[in-house]
Amino acid sequence: MKDSSVTLSELKGRVKKFVGDRNWEQYHSPKNLAMSISIEAAELMEEFQWIDIHESRNIKDTGDFDNIKEEIADIMIYCLSFSNSLDIDVADAIIKKIEKNEKRFPKP
Repeated sequence: MKDSSVTLSELKGRVKKFVGDRNWEQYHSPKNLAMSISIEAAELMEEFQWIDIHESRNIKDTGDFDNIKEEIADIMIYCLSFSNSLDIDVADAIIKKIEKNEKRFPKP
């Protein structure tokens, strides 16, 4: 599946089903999910810890790229679970935040 063929709603539904099938809702409080997002983000940062900017731009050419894809997937899964737990419309939140940032940071 590719970004262009899957909707955000479908991803949220898939994550919700995965969590529900395992009865994990009891553990997926907003607090726990926020902590998990941060932990996974730290794991992503760890992949870049000892490389320079040039190496980071060329990370796709290394064996570490698969780990990076898995870490970003973990982050996104937890973000979708978080949004499910609080019934956040992610697309709406993103659009509103971009619009807010466009005002804060106008084009030069």
